[in-house]
Amino acid sequence: MGLFVMGAVCLFAQANKINFTEYDLPNGLHVILHEDHSTPIVAVSVLYHVGSKNEKPDRTGFAHFFEHLLFEGSENIARGEFDDYIQEAGGTNNANTSWDRTFYYEVLPSNQMGLGLWLESERMLHAKVEKVGIETQRQVVKEERRQRIDNQPYGTVLEESLKRAYRNHPYKWPSIGYMEHLDAAQEEDYKQFYADYYVPNNATLSIAGDIKIDEAKTLIDKYFAGIPKKKDPYRPKIVEPALGGEVRDTIFDNVQLPAVIQTYRIPAQGTPDYYAVTMLSQLLSQGESSRLHKALIDQQQKALFVGNFPLSLEDPGVSIAFGICNAGVDPKEVETSMDAEVQRVQNELISENEFQKLRNQVENDFVTTNSTVQGIAESLANYHTYFGDAKLINTEIERYMKVTREDIQRVAKKYFTKDNRVVLYYMPKPKTP
Repeated sequence: MGLFVMGAVCLFAQANKINFTEYDLPNGLHVILHEDHSTPIVAVSVLYHVGSKNEKPDRTGFAHFFEHLLFEGSENIARGEFDDYIQEAGGTNNANTSWDRTFYYEVLPSNQMGLGLWLESERMLHAKVEKVGIETQRQVVKEERRQRIDNQPYGTVLEESLKRAYRNHPYKWPSIGYMEHLDAAQEEDYKQFYADYYVPNNATLSIAGDIKIDEAKTLIDKYFAGIPKKKDPYRPKIVEPALGGEVRDTIFDNVQLPAVIQTYRIPAQGTPDYYAVTMLSQLLSQGESSRLHKALIDQQQKALFVGNFPLSLEDPGVSIAFGICNAGVDPKEVETSMDAEVQRVQNELISENEFQKLRNQVENDFVTTNSTVQGIAESLANYHTYFGDAKLINTEIERYMKVTREDIQRVAKKYFTKDNRVVLYYMPKPKTP
């Protein structure tokens, strides 16, 4: 049965193969082009290999701050007009930041590809990093932090978990940064960050959609070839030591129901064990038929909400399991039940039927990720940046399909252990007069 499924996946991948062209400009900018005429739209994207892990410990939040700041305008784009150009052309745009990279994109009618390229070249070379924009976005980001983290029930879960799971690595601070660092940063700090990281040799330009390769190359040369190469930016090379024993703590928060958060250390994305850990996480928590949902919500009715998700990170990351307790249920009971589901995987091979369902879920997720031109552009850029191999957009699924039931059991025993985790209890703040 396994060989049949593997063969079916390979045939599927061949039938839906994403073809692309890639090359480097002399200034170090890596270019990836995917031609697809099925719809008259194009995604123009630039991925900068800079995330919160590149920041200084006393200047956190810069990568995410620039995601906001670089919509402010440039030497040739007035403040507030960046989005206007996109909207008037009938397109959409957005950006996102992680611990490892910052990604910008526009989805436009295909006859507007040149507009997207011009806007991104302005962002790379001529962005306005000046006081008025900095102060505006500083307030925007601080308000975002208040709404998403500080004033959101359970909003600090990731922040509180990671700062205990890491002692040395910059993954220990939140990608949105700390308020005091945003307040303390000066205009020169921001100018230096832009000069260091927003350079062509730290970027991947990925275009997918209704394009002609030769025409795209001509426009790319026009807008990007003249941008000068700079020195290669700083990359942290910090190896985090073993956790060395379970870390436990209690957080009192503005919540009504207690919650249990378990953070396990896991290997970096792209490693063989990472694929098995990802499938283990899906087994535990994807969908209403997942093990945590069936046990804690349906059968025992101890939890209102449960889950487990791995963070896909360039350096060794974490997998976070969580359970929000039902009213009146002690969090210790929820923790015990969560542990029992992990122990089941450690002690018993999952069934063939459950394993096949898991493989089907993985394949479906893989296909869905690359079902839009924006998704394809982002995947190509990610694979090149993290692995130096954009061809993984067609073949990474095979790495998942090589994972066996025994591998899932093995990584459960290796990584989901008590001495390799942080356990937090989120408790309602005590009522005061």
